[in-house]
Order: sequence, then C-alpha cells, then structure tokens
Amino acid sequence: MEYKVKDHTKQSVYSDLLEIASSNPGWEKLKNSTVLVTGAGGFIGYYLCASLLLRNDMNNDNIKVIALVRNEEKARKKYGYLLDREDISLCVQDVSEKILIEPADYVINAASQASNIQFENDPVGTINANLLGTASVLDYARESKSKAVLIVSSLKVYGTIYGSQKKIREEDSGYIDITSYKNCYAMGKRASETLAASYSREYGLNIKIARPSYIYGAASLDDDRVWAQFIANIVRRQNILLKSNGAANRSFCYVTDTVTALLYILLRGENITPYNISNEKSDTTIRGFAQTACRVFPDRNISLSFLNPEDEKEPEPLLTPLTPVPEILDNSRLCAIGWTPKVDLAEGIRRAVAVLEE
Repeated sequence: MEYKVKDHTKQSVYSDLLEIASSNPGWEKLKNSTVLVTGAGGFIGYYLCASLLLRNDMNNDNIKVIALVRNEEKARKKYGYLLDREDISLCVQDVSEKILIEPADYVINAASQASNIQFENDPVGTINANLLGTASVLDYARESKSKAVLIVSSLKVYGTIYGSQKKIREEDSGYIDITSYKNCYAMGKRASETLAASYSREYGLNIKIARPSYIYGAASLDDDRVWAQFIANIVRRQNILLKSNGAANRSFCYVTDTVTALLYILLRGENITPYNISNEKSDTTIRGFAQTACRVFPDRNISLSFLNPEDEKEPEPLLTPLTPVPEILDNSRLCAIGWTPKVDLAEGIRRAVAVLEE
C-alpha cells in the first residue's frame, strides 16, 4: 500500500491514531470486513477512519473503509493522499438521503450537526440529520445485513435532571422542552435511540448506542464551542476571558479515548444498551478547563479573567434536590466491558495544542 498513514498525517495526530490502533476493542472482528463511517468529514469520523487505515498498515487487517461525507472538498483537504489508498472510498451525500452503495459489515453513524450556531440557524437540518439520517443508516444496515450498527448519540438526551446525585447514569432521564427549537439536537438524539430500538425489535438488527460526553481535541480555531475557544486562545497566545462564572460542571473526554470507547461499544457492547463515555480525570467546570489550559503552558503567561469581576468570587454551586444534576456521566457500564480512559485533561489540552501548532 503506497500511502501510509504515518507518512500522510501530522506527527502529533499519528501519535493519537497509534494509541487508538494499539487498543484492544476486539479488532479481530473487523478483519476482512467493510466498515461504513458516516460523518467521516468530522472530528470523530476522521479519527475513526484514519485509525482503521492504520490497523491495515500495522496488522494487514484488510478493513475496507467507506467514508460518507457531505462536503467532498473539505474531506479531500482533511484526508489528503490517504484517499488515494485502495482501502478507503468516499461516498458524498447527505446522510438523510437513501444510501445506495456496496454493503458494509459494520456501520458507525457519526453524522450530526453539533454546533450551537447550527442549532440556532438550521434547527430543521439538525433534527433531520439525527432522525432521518438515522433511519437512512438503519435501512442501509438492514439491506446490507450488517453484523452491527453503532449509533453515536449524546449526553444531551438526558435533559435536565434534578436531585442530589453527583453523576448521570444510563437509566436516568430528565426534562427537555419538546416545543423549543433549541432542543432540535437533544430531541433528535432521543428519537434516534428510540428508532434504533424499534429497528432492532422489528428487523433483528444488532444496534449499539454510545452517549459521549463533551469531546475535545484539536478542532478548528474557529470552532464556537467554549473549550475549543480556550484551546484557540492558547494557540494564539491570548488571555482567556470568561463571559460567565464558568461554574457549569461537565464531563470532558479527549478524542482518542472517545474513539477507542466507540470501538469497544461497537465490538463488545450489548444490543440496545446505551453506554456513557466519560473520563473522571477530566470532569471539571468550564472555569476549571480554562484554568488547566493556562496552567499547562506556564511559559506563555496566559491569564484567566472574568468579564464581570463579581463572577470570579462566586462559589461553585452546591448540589441540592432543587438544582440540576451537573453533566457528569457515570462510565462504569463502559469500563465493565474492558475500556479504560488514558488521557487526563492537562494531557489532552497539551496534545490538542500540539496538533494545531504543528
């Protein structure tokens, strides 16, 4: 094979991919198989596809990758010469439309609009990608007689949960305002899980469900998500300004740990059993993420300040039955099938900055 992953990715990205390819989710099941990855032009999709190609380089696993993307130009820029390999092919289309390509043994549905700007400006496209897109993928998997399908859902399916518990378990369910367009993403993800359960019941499909927490890594410098803005600040050597008190507590998980978890769920998970993906070493507040980012690069003298000075003095909220449970996910079900997170918050931020600066 001419174009090796090692020769056609940044060194820092290759190190990440090597970590995924060296994990042990059950690669033998993927040998000599075809894998369709939707959303392959995105952050998670790229890491998934490239790590499958790296398995072929390392172990001759003979995995054929079909990368479904909506934007061919963006995908060609992202993958470069890797698209000239014989073990990957592009399928350019909207995931919501009928998928008319060769059958795949395994399907990973990672196509989604996950940005607040998209929720605000294209709520219809956001919910359709999750609802019609999932239906399209499941119809394709049924016609392909696929061995397993992975639906990449989200922690947003939980909505707002009240109580004094410290973490959210898979069986928990909270309130979502179904009449608000702002919940196009959360409701689309909820509906996609119900759709998956329905296809499994009616057609006998083997469907796995992943609920990632806040995934972070080397996203675009123009990404509007708050953690991505902090990382961009570090790259640009700019001080970080918080426009709130930053007290919201969240589960963050670095991209390599997330992708490895997705593979564990695909290959080891139980049918229609959701799995939370989180890393307790990266559970922190928005303020804590910003403080860690500053601390990891002391030589850059980047400081954290607050738009409203009063916010800095405000203590982190106490958990009571009257306050929403923070977006901290319990990952014990996932760990029980053999997955272990490897990258803590400081290391993840360090890696993300290294990728963007290389």
